[in-house]
Amino acid sequence: MSLLEVNDVNKAFGGLKALNHINLSVKEGSVHAIIGPNGAGKSTLLNCLIGRLIPDSGTVTFGGRSLIGVRPYEINQIGVSRVFQTPEIFGELSLIDNVMIPSLAHRDGTFKLNPWHRMDGEAEIRDHAMSNLADVGLAEKSEIIADSLSRGDKRRLELAMCLSQDPKLLLLDEPTAGMARHDTNRTIDLLKEISERRGQTMVVIEHDMHVVFSLAHYVTVMAQGGVIVEDRPENIKGNPKVQEAYLGGAHL
Repeated sequence: MSLLEVNDVNKAFGGLKALNHINLSVKEGSVHAIIGPNGAGKSTLLNCLIGRLIPDSGTVTFGGRSLIGVRPYEINQIGVSRVFQTPEIFGELSLIDNVMIPSLAHRDGTFKLNPWHRMDGEAEIRDHAMSNLADVGLAEKSEIIADSLSRGDKRRLELAMCLSQDPKLLLLDEPTAGMARHDTNRTIDLLKEISERRGQTMVVIEHDMHVVFSLAHYVTVMAQGGVIVEDRPENIKGNPKVQEAYLGGAHL
């Protein structure tokens, strides 16, 4: 069953058509990668999914609900979380405080239980946060200051922050950007474990083909604002249209 559906979505900026009749179907419990060169439309599509942009036409539905017109700060409340290219954490706070914040912070700057959160109190939220830190291998560092972490650990901290909201859909924008290969492989293993153990649906935007072919169940290849093909990774590798438009033999 599809959790996320993008149907005939178009978005233009002046005379530039950034998205041209985009169709995308993400199955519940799957890891779906979106790849393409710079300017392919990946970031524009992602911003349409999280409410930063409104498509000129077409529909975007999540669990049967339209995402068009949903504001970015409302996205978490309906079950969508996003990991950014550059980790967005609170560097001056401890790891445990970082992971508790999504459940406590309000738009007015106050910290109290969000009315949409299912947990009963701060103690339960703290236990939940510790569990999510453990899931990403950071439980033993829960009380240290976030700015002291390596880039790879900062990325894992941001992932724990997202997981603490129990998202139905996790959007990852180049989750291994700037990482050394050993950190990249560790992140792949972590995401695979989360996918398998939680049945977590993920959409991954990524340039690293090693990540895509190691992690994804399905791949959508974009170029010049359109979709070239959507298929399983093993079929993407040998697709001549994909090789000609983007990947090339050297990347495979």
